[in-house]
Amino acid sequence: MFPGTHAATNPEKPALIMAGSGRVLTYGQLEDRSARLARALHDLGLRKGDVFAMLSDNAAEALEVYWAALRSGLYVTAINHNLAPDEAAYIVNDCDARIVIASAGVRPLAEAISGDTPQITHRFAFGGEITGHGSYEELLAGAGEPLADMPRGSDMLYSSGTTGRPKGVKPPLLPIQVNEPGDPLTGLAGVAFGLNPDDVYLSPAPIYHAAPLRWCGIVHAHGGTVVMMEKFSAEAALDAIAEHGVTVLQMVPTMFVRMLQLPADVRDVADTSSLRLAVHAAAPCPPEVKQAMIDWWGPILLEYYASTEGNGMALISSPEWLARPGSVGRSVLGPVHVCDDEGVELPAGEVGAVYFERETVPFEYHKDPEKTAAAQHPSHPTWTAVGDLGYVDEDGYLYLTDRKAFMIISGGVNIYPQEIENVLTLHPAIFDVGVIGIPDAEFGEQVKAVVQLKEGFTASDELATELISYVRERLAHYKAPRTVDFAESLPRTPTGKLVKGELKKRYAPVASKIGA
Repeated sequence: MFPGTHAATNPEKPALIMAGSGRVLTYGQLEDRSARLARALHDLGLRKGDVFAMLSDNAAEALEVYWAALRSGLYVTAINHNLAPDEAAYIVNDCDARIVIASAGVRPLAEAISGDTPQITHRFAFGGEITGHGSYEELLAGAGEPLADMPRGSDMLYSSGTTGRPKGVKPPLLPIQVNEPGDPLTGLAGVAFGLNPDDVYLSPAPIYHAAPLRWCGIVHAHGGTVVMMEKFSAEAALDAIAEHGVTVLQMVPTMFVRMLQLPADVRDVADTSSLRLAVHAAAPCPPEVKQAMIDWWGPILLEYYASTEGNGMALISSPEWLARPGSVGRSVLGPVHVCDDEGVELPAGEVGAVYFERETVPFEYHKDPEKTAAAQHPSHPTWTAVGDLGYVDEDGYLYLTDRKAFMIISGGVNIYPQEIENVLTLHPAIFDVGVIGIPDAEFGEQVKAVVQLKEGFTASDELATELISYVRERLAHYKAPRTVDFAESLPRTPTGKLVKGELKKRYAPVASKIGA
């Protein structure tokens, strides 16, 4: 299904409510405006398989743009508006976009990239004026009749680039019309998550990211209402849940941490009784954090493990997780395989690269056949991996240990930073933490913890020693940080991922004097 299905039966139903401003976009409006934009893009020369770019903050028009792509066989590349101009221009150029649609909310970035994206033939702005951009509203107003042919399009998003230049992920287009069944994620959401027209879905994360963008579209396909936060804050999220009767939400673990850090009196009076499902994904969730959220909200948490590449998915409910703390669940989109560096499949309990098996190769990295090939198993090309390490138990439940690129090798021993970060996350002095490996003359690498303290705590040698001891009491001593650095902030993407490449650049050249 798509917005037109629901617009035909209930055109005044809210498809989207902006949590901050209260602005409402009805299904009738979403259908009309996305159809107009699809027609306008066609008249500007775009055809099935072509690409256009969207540069937007969290705004209602972002979902009009998304559905225009889905109903016209186009690819839309949503770009992180927090990027530097040269980074954003790189993506616009690399994805082969010919048109850019931008929000006035990110005017400085839209204007900054104009001179570095010469292949763009047309630029349009919504929500206000942007130098060098035409009017989005005038573009829609001048559109002709809706297109009769509506081949299903797709997003073409870029990886977050936490370990280097972002990679464009280009899935094959489905051979269906947008109003026909056949999208596996939409179907899975109905079965596994029970999404239905009565659901009110809270989307607190940046809309350019894969999960928020796709999930908002999936909610629309099922006829529900999306409540989009302009920007996440823990207290505002609780207010939105209560005000709109939110039934389903999706968060990243960092958001859970921020909510748990709210004063107890704020949490105690929060009305979350409407929630039936709290989905989390995008980054590993420390077991203590997840347990605390289940204690607060009840066993309504459902975790999924997936990637921008869309090569596979694992799911786990709260009851399953309580029986297997730390697992991300069992695969629901094809078998999962754990293999060593040579591609040999490993037995249950042994750590290796996580591959998902599909009938066909589910994605390619745009303009990078070498990276595409590197993601494929050496003997089974339809098994693909995206750099995560983990293991499966005897019942097929998957446990992630870390990203391969983040693994620390100290004295020949593999150390997984995620395990140490999980221990430190809810220490009473810590607001945020990242663990990295830095060069060590004797052992090759040593473990360093980089800590952002909560207000009221002061960095000191004594606190550093306490944190190191805290880890040693809970993990093997060789896993404990050798040194601790205190920082004003840690480099995270707005979707909660720690940018460890930046963190290593920031701290690796500096040997801390604080240690055990």
